[in-house]
Amino acid sequence: MSWASLAIALSGAGVLVTGALAALFLRDPVAGMVATSHRAEQLPQVMANRYVAMLVLAVGATVYGDLKVIALLFAAFAYMALHDSWIYARAGQAVSKHIGAGIAALIVFGVTVLAIGQGS
Repeated sequence: MSWASLAIALSGAGVLVTGALAALFLRDPVAGMVATSHRAEQLPQVMANRYVAMLVLAVGATVYGDLKVIALLFAAFAYMALHDSWIYARAGQAVSKHIGAGIAALIVFGVTVLAIGQGS
């Protein structure tokens, strides 16, 4: 097995683990918090970490310049922002900032898809 094959296999394993955790959190958020050892008290610090990680991903995708990677990344960003909007709306909270972020990410996604379609 080549290093590249091993890297792809390990990435696939990461997909399975992340997918299982996503399903757990969607089905039972409390169980998800327990399974991952997350604590609500540390949520502000965790969110700071998440925003740094998203920044690194966005910088990497931009510098790498692959339109398919940019489209996928900003589709994921749009999902995160719009899903947060839905969560907050159900709780009667303000949603405008999350909707704005979701729309901005959708614009990047849409422009990127159009660029891919032009063969750019």
